[in-house]
Amino acid sequence: MNATAKGGEPAFVIVTGMSGAGRSTAAKALEDLGWFVIDNLPPGMLFSLAEEVGRAKLAADKVAAVVDVRSLAFTSDLNVAIEELEGRGVGVRVVFLEAGDEELVRRFENVRRPHPLQGEGRLVDGIARERGILRDVRANADLVIDTSSLNVHELRHKIVAFFGGEDRPGLRINVVSFGYKYGMPVDADLVIDCRFLPNPHWVPELRPMNGLDAPVRDYVLNQPGAKQFLDAYEEVLGIVAAGYSREGKGYATLAVGCTGGKHRSVAMAEQLAGRLRDRQMEVQVSHRDVGRE
Repeated sequence: MNATAKGGEPAFVIVTGMSGAGRSTAAKALEDLGWFVIDNLPPGMLFSLAEEVGRAKLAADKVAAVVDVRSLAFTSDLNVAIEELEGRGVGVRVVFLEAGDEELVRRFENVRRPHPLQGEGRLVDGIARERGILRDVRANADLVIDTSSLNVHELRHKIVAFFGGEDRPGLRINVVSFGYKYGMPVDADLVIDCRFLPNPHWVPELRPMNGLDAPVRDYVLNQPGAKQFLDAYEEVLGIVAAGYSREGKGYATLAVGCTGGKHRSVAMAEQLAGRLRDRQMEVQVSHRDVGRE
């Protein structure tokens, strides 16, 4: 990642998010990539860290701080710290790790630890309290990663994909196919609905296949409106990507959905990813719900 603010100023990354969503895994992955990472840093010490980075002559675009919510003044402290840093010419990029309530409960129960904010209440009370405190931080984050369906190895892979190519400039796009019946990806910046196309599920010979198989791909792409939709949305994405880059957004998640996330969304996601690569964009593709039925 080339973590620079608009105008070329040095910047560093803040990793935050829900407790149990994988902050420690993300931090370890960054360390393995050669980043200098400070864990559990209070927001009020971010500026001191930036000053120390300058004194130590560390590469500012490979420094990260992991910040959690245990401070009751977390949101205000973090916002003040970011404003102070940016006022001194240091750009900040915020990475937010998210997960669903049920998955967070399962993770805490597996390790038999209380949530840091549950106090005398229930585990779900702590999660709800933390989610409320972090609402604005999540809304303003530069990158949101939903780890609900990821194991530690898959999360590490995502971190490496986002931050391992620091010499590659420009916007990085994660294209993910999904099925609406399993819920929309919570980290999506843009959502495309492919349910206007006929469903290969109702074609007996295509039903066992998925959108990566040539017969399904050809069936989907030959439907009326499919090519026109791809042409139009490619142009839209070009405009959006240019705007994101101007605003300093380094990452975007494009979610492509159909009913089950097996046929139409997979084929269309692959096509859009290929078109974006042809525009010299850095793209990674994943198919969240293939094999889930």
